[in-house]
Amino acid sequence: MSVLVVTGTDTGVGKTVVTAAIAALALARGSAVAVVKPAQTGVGPGEPGDLDDVVRLAGVTTTFEFARYPDPLSPAAAARVRGLPPLSLASTAARIGELAESHRLVLVEGAGGLLVRFDEEGGTMADLAHALNAPVLVVARSGLGTLNHTALTLEALANHGLDLAGLVIGSWPRDPGLADRCNVPDLEMLAARPLSGALPEGAGGLSRDAFRELACHALAPSLGGAFDAPAFRSTLSPPG
Repeated sequence: MSVLVVTGTDTGVGKTVVTAAIAALALARGSAVAVVKPAQTGVGPGEPGDLDDVVRLAGVTTTFEFARYPDPLSPAAAARVRGLPPLSLASTAARIGELAESHRLVLVEGAGGLLVRFDEEGGTMADLAHALNAPVLVVARSGLGTLNHTALTLEALANHGLDLAGLVIGSWPRDPGLADRCNVPDLEMLAARPLSGALPEGAGGLSRDAFRELACHALAPSLGGAFDAPAFRSTLSPPG
């Protein structure tokens, strides 16, 4: 049994698609998988959230959303503006720990980045990962600005004593520009390891079978796939 926390360098970097890809490959191996979204923000009651995308893409049937807030804010701020109860990190960690006892893999997708606040005491996704003693997979962009965001995220990860499970590009563009191509070796330098995957842009629109096949090629063996980081890097020479 294991818990893997999936965080991002920012919001909208592809965490949900990466989470779904890991779940799809684990299910294909016959593993019992649970996916947890501790706090869903920016989605109203009855509206589809991130877990609906995970179910659609991966076919996972065990999912949990512990809190939902309609405003697109950090969980702490979203709870405060509506006068709703904030997420309890202690309770969240306990519930995830219970899931880990009966599932081979529990994927925990955060909201926003590693240090987004979940409660009024300043608890963050980093604190949750620490409480779970879980490694953290970082999902990043490939384009301009990603190096600073990634460096800060990795620095915060180290400062909290957390283990890096890998670095994945959440949405590799169909037509990568100069910054995308040049950033890959720098991202690997920051992580001090090869990329753990790169999900192509538009992967979230595929059928379940096509998505599972893509996930196998887009994620590294450590995440259940066959992604070859050196081969990927060899295709990225800047034009000219």
